[in-house]
Amino acid sequence: MLKNIAREQYIEAIRMAWPAVLESVFVSLAGIIDTLMVSSMGTYAVAATGLILQPKYLSLSFFFAINVAVSALVARRLGQNNRRNANQVLVTALVIVLLLCIVLTVLTVIFADPLIAICGSNVDTHEGAVIYFRVIQIGMIFNVLSLVINAAQRGAGNTKIAMVTNVTSSIVNIIFNYLLIGGNFGFPKWGLFGAAFATVLGTVFACGMSIHSLFKKDSYVSIPYILEEKIKPDFEAFNAIQKLGANILFENWAMRVGFMTTAVLAARLGTDQFAAYQVGMNILSLGFAFGDGMQVAAVSLIGKSLGQQKPDLAKTYGHACQLIGVVISVIFAMVLFVGGRTLNQFFFADESVIEMGVMIARFVAVIVLFQISQIIYGGCLRGAGDVKYTLVVALISVTIIRPILTWVLTSVFSLGLVGIWLGVLSDQLTRFTLLRIRFHQGKWVEYKI
Repeated sequence: MLKNIAREQYIEAIRMAWPAVLESVFVSLAGIIDTLMVSSMGTYAVAATGLILQPKYLSLSFFFAINVAVSALVARRLGQNNRRNANQVLVTALVIVLLLCIVLTVLTVIFADPLIAICGSNVDTHEGAVIYFRVIQIGMIFNVLSLVINAAQRGAGNTKIAMVTNVTSSIVNIIFNYLLIGGNFGFPKWGLFGAAFATVLGTVFACGMSIHSLFKKDSYVSIPYILEEKIKPDFEAFNAIQKLGANILFENWAMRVGFMTTAVLAARLGTDQFAAYQVGMNILSLGFAFGDGMQVAAVSLIGKSLGQQKPDLAKTYGHACQLIGVVISVIFAMVLFVGGRTLNQFFFADESVIEMGVMIARFVAVIVLFQISQIIYGGCLRGAGDVKYTLVVALISVTIIRPILTWVLTSVFSLGLVGIWLGVLSDQLTRFTLLRIRFHQGKWVEYKI
């Protein structure tokens, strides 16, 4: 297949991917910097911010599912040269996310206390985690609006807008982290509340920029076009979104169950161990960022190709994105093997915690070799509409294998952090294997969405 991938396919894949990769990596780096800034308050603060990630992403899973559906549908309509329906998809999705966001915000703010307790908080971390979580959830509306607009823009082939909005958001977050966590330059010293507030401010900026992108004349999804054509929410568009989104939502839930179980088991090991685990997850998020960037390109290129009824071209783009991902994963793994200690020294002063971090970095170096590839394979399948299979894979790997194996290794064999990361590795390896098999079977190009 390598010989059959023309130079122009590589160029197009790279052209589509580099803004998305840069965006994802920068956002991930911003998350690491965020953790680094929070770490100035001690390991308890790192652990507290880590506790909120799973309930936060559990609530966002609804919107991630909608976003994947929107990107795939807009890309397919672009290939079909059906601009009106592409904009109907966006309008319908915006109405859905607004209503859903209001409900979820109210529920998560009210029940923040028990949710954080379920996630494994202790006396050191509970209060700070609850405050952080509530602020983040109150500002969720700005985040989800930006997400769905950027998803539509990516589907239309414009990956630069999402890059610019999210990079700007991350910069704003970092600046106000510095000002509000420690009270620098006369700003109030708000600690964890300040870190959460800075995150929300970043999403406000991103939301404003995303909305502004819809007013540009050359935008395929456009508010002037929507107003001119009097486009309203459409049941057909809603049905298409929910058909794709429902399976992706269940997949996200399945993954969150596994992720949350892992986080709870890690939290039970102690504050220092959980802090080291959280830094490791932040590093792993960089691997996800690289894979996600390539996945964005794959979804757009494959969706457009299938809309043009060019299944062979769709497969070619999938292979091109995958090969680029392999190169990235090898380089990243080498960096982690060499620089694991140096990286952890930025976060921790205690040598025992640093040693935990070095061990975790080596695990992550192996994991990313499978992680990046499985993300791209999964993106190819979802972009084509093969979402039931990706759901089954998530159920098997993340919901069943990962939590059971992690519990056995930590609770029965008392392997501590080693058991935690062996569980993560088992999940990534399983997903890689099953998704790779499905991709190479080639039946995914036959789905109609």
